[in-house]
Amino acid sequence: MARHPILKMGDPRLLTVAKPVTAFDTPELHQLIADLRETMAGANGAGLAAPQIGVDRQVVLFGSGAVNPRYPNEAIIPATVLINPVITPIGEEEQSGWEGCLSVPGLRAVVPRWMHIRYTGFDEFGRTIERTASGFHARVAQHECDHLIGKLYPMRVRDFSQFGYVETLFPELSALEGDDD
Repeated sequence: MARHPILKMGDPRLLTVAKPVTAFDTPELHQLIADLRETMAGANGAGLAAPQIGVDRQVVLFGSGAVNPRYPNEAIIPATVLINPVITPIGEEEQSGWEGCLSVPGLRAVVPRWMHIRYTGFDEFGRTIERTASGFHARVAQHECDHLIGKLYPMRVRDFSQFGYVETLFPELSALEGDDD
């Protein structure tokens, strides 16, 4: 396992559409997932996508099964590896909520997301995953999957009066949002 540097907004690799995974249960895929886990944990992330560490593949991780220190008031999300994901909204209801990103360190904004979704894809062994999610779980899944289509959360912000630095908006969390990720 290795902790990788996380690409920052402005790097053109974050704006491309990632390639699908075509081979499952390989040493390379398992290494990528281990590296993503270590990198995400080291940065207190709620999720991480392969493009954020410069790997052009449709692989995301999110959740940990524990409270995330960067989002202490949110529900626990089960640890998930999701490969070649497809997200489908369930209904038309949106919810706006604060988001941050390891590729946009030190900033947060209110971002609208579908409140209820279904996501499908595969785990690292090629087994099908199909889940429904709501609230914070749905928000994190959508945020991470956006990385696979070259979108960062600021591209979804509708009201820039609700976009700013964590140290100003949430001083109690600013120590967890360092620029060293």
